[in-house]
Amino acid sequence: MELKALFEQATLDSKTLSEKPSNETLLQLYSLYKQSVEGDNTTEPPSNPFDFVAKAKHEAWSALKGKSRDEAMQEYIKLVDKLKSN
Repeated sequence: MELKALFEQATLDSKTLSEKPSNETLLQLYSLYKQSVEGDNTTEPPSNPFDFVAKAKHEAWSALKGKSRDEAMQEYIKLVDKLKSN
């Protein structure tokens, strides 16, 4: 199966996990997904200093700057597979 198909399957699988992942793992899933689909984060940081969720998401995605889309997809698939096996 090609990488994109595996990634799309992992995306579907992430929505049907038996247990909700920790907030840290959810951020990791979010940032890897965004890097896989959109590449490097070019958006402005959130303007509301009290929107901690948006800030955390922005920072997590920005931390992956320079990681290739294929590499991000592979890491996303690996993380979802790990979560499925728990």
